[in-house]
Amino acid sequence: MATRSNSWLSHERYPVVLFALLLAFVGAMAIGPHDRSDWALENALLVIGLVVLVATRRALPLSRLSYTLIFVFMCLHTLGAHYTYSEVPYREWIAALTGQPAAGGRNYYDRLVHFAYGLLLAYPIREVFLRVADVRGFWGYYLPLDVAMATSMLYELIEWGAAELFGGDLGVAYLGTQGDQWDAQKDMALATIGACLAMLITAAINWRYQRDFAREWADSLRVKRVRPLGEDELRRRMSRRR
Repeated sequence: MATRSNSWLSHERYPVVLFALLLAFVGAMAIGPHDRSDWALENALLVIGLVVLVATRRALPLSRLSYTLIFVFMCLHTLGAHYTYSEVPYREWIAALTGQPAAGGRNYYDRLVHFAYGLLLAYPIREVFLRVADVRGFWGYYLPLDVAMATSMLYELIEWGAAELFGGDLGVAYLGTQGDQWDAQKDMALATIGACLAMLITAAINWRYQRDFAREWADSLRVKRVRPLGEDELRRRMSRRR
């Protein structure tokens, strides 16, 4: 009986359940978005991400934890795309729940999602590195942080390019700086902080439960190839071909 009641949590079915829930949520958020053009532009990367996840489902099925983290991030992004990030009425929702008047000022929902990008996606990135590149120790924590930082920077460049390409109200809505000249830098910093926090939590858990944690960490920093590469390696290869 326990197997039947928990069958939807199996590795095969759980991603399908999350995918169906996400499609339902995306469909609901597609109804009457604040700006249809911005909604379509915002969801372009979401579609690409879903295609990649579906295409790699058989060759590289992720853990249920990773799929859950990705699902939560995509839901946050979908909500932001519906309202446009600078218009998400989260303060009104909080006011309705608490009975207190909504505060004014900048809309910080975009900051939340950038922080969530690092916090929620660093672990799935780590899982890919461990299982595909077979990284260990220090590199299993540094490389996910590095990728989160690099892709956050790449997204800011995409935003800038899209704003320049489309211009007008659509460009302004997609860029979402809300008059802050340091918006891109703050967004990247928050993604970095989120990824750092995710990797610190992961490292703390592994330190507690992984018996060879210290040995693996030290071994990952050990020099594996003593001889230098670069021009020396090229010279060695050329000499072997003669």
